[in-house]
Amino acid sequence: AGLDIQTGGGEVLAGVPSLPPLAAATESWPPNIERATRLLHPRGVVVVADSDEPPLPFGAEAFDLVVSRHPVTTWWAEIARVLRPGGTYFSQQVGPRSVAELVEWFVGPQPTVVHGDRNPDDARAAASAAGLEVIDLRLESLRTEFFDIGAVVYFLRKVIWMVPGFTVDGYRDRLRALHEKIERDGPFLATTTRFLIEARKRG
Repeated sequence: AGLDIQTGGGEVLAGVPSLPPLAAATESWPPNIERATRLLHPRGVVVVADSDEPPLPFGAEAFDLVVSRHPVTTWWAEIARVLRPGGTYFSQQVGPRSVAELVEWFVGPQPTVVHGDRNPDDARAAASAAGLEVIDLRLESLRTEFFDIGAVVYFLRKVIWMVPGFTVDGYRDRLRALHEKIERDGPFLATTTRFLIEARKRG
């Protein structure tokens, strides 16, 4: 049995070639719940409307595998509770100060950016405290280039938590300055960080 936490619109799970005989996904945002249900129901996946707050709406030791991609919050104790002994949690997470250069262009220097300082070492400690053994942990820093101001606006309107309350009118001066910088110097560069964590529930 497998569980995808915070599945979004279900696009990632829908792309998995082979699913376990029993599969479930959770999601909190109503438009995503509808989209995920349309995508995943034909694959035999039950989509459960969930508040993204503990507890997960499942009994203890219900799943052999729990996955999540870019979870807003990782509830380690709940993941450990719903995993069977020997079961695995596998997740790609947003890393520390991801795309900080772009965020700080608009809002100024930040002690932590977006989701706080998402340190992989903190994830390792939290997983261990919940009774999970970290099998693999990898951090990557990826070059992100914005070639024009339209791409910046699209990104900030899609990833709405990067610059909370972002509107073109509200940030027109900063957008104009960034447009001029890109025209003068070339693509605006930022660093996207991600980490992959694999943890197993101790027997």
